Amino acid sequence: MSTPQKLSVNVETGEESLIDLTAEELADFEAGVKALQDAEAAAKAQVKTDAEAKAALLAKLGITADEAKLLLS
Repeated sequence: MSTPQKLSVNVETGEESLIDLTAEELADFEAGVKALQDAEAAAKAQVKTDAEAKAALLAKLGITADEAKLLLS
């Protein structure tokens, strides 16, 4: 596997160069990826929990989602 790199651009000359990430930059990148994955998993879990709560409430009330929409319109 190749070493992860970043693109560096000199705005005065337009020169572009690829620079290997330092260990610290790589650790920061990986921590950011992990944080995004954790946030995505938490959001998906919240959506599932909300849907289950909604379904339980509708069942408790004995109405369908369409009937609830009619009541709230």
